[in-house]
Amino acid sequence: MIIFVLTLFAIYYQQMRHFTTLAAISLSLATASLPALAGDSSPAYNFLNITSSARVYGLGGINISTIDDDINVVDQNPALLGPEFHNQLGINYMHYIGGSNFAGVKFGTRATDHSAWGLSVQYFGYGDIPETDQWGETLGSFSPKDMTFSAIYSHDITDRLRGGIQLKGIYSSYSDYSAFALATDLGLNYFDPERDLSLSLVIANLGGQVKRFNETYDRLPIDVRLGWTQSFEELPVRFSITAWNLTKWKLPYYETGDGTSANELVLKESFGSNLFRHLVFAADIVPNEQFHLGIGYNYATRTDMSTYSRNILSGFSIGAGLKVRTFGVGVALAQPHTGATTLMLNLLVSL
Repeated sequence: MIIFVLTLFAIYYQQMRHFTTLAAISLSLATASLPALAGDSSPAYNFLNITSSARVYGLGGINISTIDDDINVVDQNPALLGPEFHNQLGINYMHYIGGSNFAGVKFGTRATDHSAWGLSVQYFGYGDIPETDQWGETLGSFSPKDMTFSAIYSHDITDRLRGGIQLKGIYSSYSDYSAFALATDLGLNYFDPERDLSLSLVIANLGGQVKRFNETYDRLPIDVRLGWTQSFEELPVRFSITAWNLTKWKLPYYETGDGTSANELVLKESFGSNLFRHLVFAADIVPNEQFHLGIGYNYATRTDMSTYSRNILSGFSIGAGLKVRTFGVGVALAQPHTGATTLMLNLLVSL
């Protein structure tokens, strides 16, 4: 892993001398975070795993290798950004579980014929939550929120291989407590247009807290991800498999059975369970460049919602998109639980 990071930045140093400031910051964050790759991450920053792309959400929520002319997908892999995103503006909104509402905006443009840069702001609001004291007395309410501010740069290493860096500032505010963190994502993408084959590697959320909530240090959800996307012959369908959470093999969960008090929780940690909780499967129907319809299956989402009231759709998601000249719209829908329907909307404008 260390060799990969150093090699990637060595390439960037030779080909992106004008961007050495961001590269130096990213390298420092990566070096500081490498010892944590083998450890568990804190759940404090798991909102970083929620995509802002309706196309990706429809494909299971995690997808680092789907090639799309849409600036919203680059939060999954900074190497998906390119000169073809010249003056693109993307706006996203998501109604998440409960009273949570997320929104953001992205902008990308061409830097040279072989490089591009982008900016992003993302807001995560969780609605109003009752505030109580240690005796359970209600004092009022508060509105917890998280925000990310990102700068992205990508460069064509060869005619088929592209590298990218995303530097993120992360601000969190929960009642009287706040925290700030810095992180970076490193990405590579190989794309063969003749075979419609895309392969990606991402090291996500390398970094740490600059300001803590209190005396406790919360780790970022550092992750290594691999992605494969490809279509076959004349079939207008792209298939994808994304492997994530690769910093740890064991991902056990509890099966609740029928939910009665007499039913004991059953720990699930078999080889098959651990394997499939690392994988996201997707199929994307693309009859032409203007329209797409995708479906995804995320086994980790299904098992995380493993309650007696889970519905048959848990783990599945669906999304569609339409583009007309300089304007595009995308929508995605999932229902991980009977009481939790999530909806995401994307707007895309080429200025």
